[in-house]
Amino acid sequence: MAMNMLQQLLGGGEQRQQYEDFTRRYDQGAPWDGISDQEALDRYQQVAPQLPPAMYQQSAQEAFSRLSPQERMQLGQYLQQQARQQNVQVADFNQDGIDDRFQDPAYLAQVTGRMDQQQPGLLGQLLGGSGSGGQSMLANPIAKAALGGIAAMAVKNMMGGR
Repeated sequence: MAMNMLQQLLGGGEQRQQYEDFTRRYDQGAPWDGISDQEALDRYQQVAPQLPPAMYQQSAQEAFSRLSPQERMQLGQYLQQQARQQNVQVADFNQDGIDDRFQDPAYLAQVTGRMDQQQPGLLGQLLGGSGSGGQSMLANPIAKAALGGIAAMAVKNMMGGR
């Protein structure tokens, strides 16, 4: 099934090359260096809705593994805060405001995976939409690394992990 999805998503020739180029740039240096805010969001919005839950979670875990524990913590706390502001119920968010488990890429991937299943597109909305004060969280490199990373890892996995 993933192969079929891959053909549709990556199309032929040029689009596939664009995705390959995107994953290559994501892989070089820090995970937010080679990609623009808009590209991270666009690729995420193109790829994420096509992913089965297990592949989404795996891609998220691989992407979050490239962040430091502090960065993962920041990402988790930001998502928690945004979810509360938008009255989104996410079962895993403790009410005490600080959840050390966000430092664990597997845990953070589970939370975001569940969010995406409950409300498809929510992660892109929380990270890529305008947050409080109208500024996009994507200006934060961690958010860009999360969205771009999930897309890049999913594409790499679909292409056979090259």
